[in-house]
Amino acid sequence: MTDTASFDRRLAVATRAPFRLAGALAPGLAERGHGSIVPAGSGAARTPAPVGAAHGASKAAVELLARYRAAEFGPAGVRVDAVSPGPVRTEAAEAMPGDRAALMDGTDARGRAGDLGENAGVVSFLVGPAGSYVNGAVLFADGGELSALPA
Repeated sequence: MTDTASFDRRLAVATRAPFRLAGALAPGLAERGHGSIVPAGSGAARTPAPVGAAHGASKAAVELLARYRAAEFGPAGVRVDAVSPGPVRTEAAEAMPGDRAALMDGTDARGRAGDLGENAGVVSFLVGPAGSYVNGAVLFADGGELSALPA
């Protein structure tokens, strides 16, 4: 179980930081008349597990805040969308203790964890001209996360 201090730290890093960053960037982008902000959510925001409540709650907040910022700054030409990845293979993920790293594969319809390049492609779509009519969306880049699919 997560203690209050750990929960508060997680919210400060994973929620307050993107909230403040968007708040600092959006007014200048609005003054310019265009721009895009894409904070990182997580599959943990919609798929509860026995551990990680603070992480899931913080990422759910990030995804909801992106939608609020989109409503706030969209009329000024600023798009705010979130990317919600599932498991992504990184050095940090590979260093997870025990079988946790192995659990990353097989949790989605693709049968493997994603990689950073795949998520970068999703962000590129959102900030580029092809995503010009997307605003306030949470784009799931999770390989069809099986625990998030209806039974």
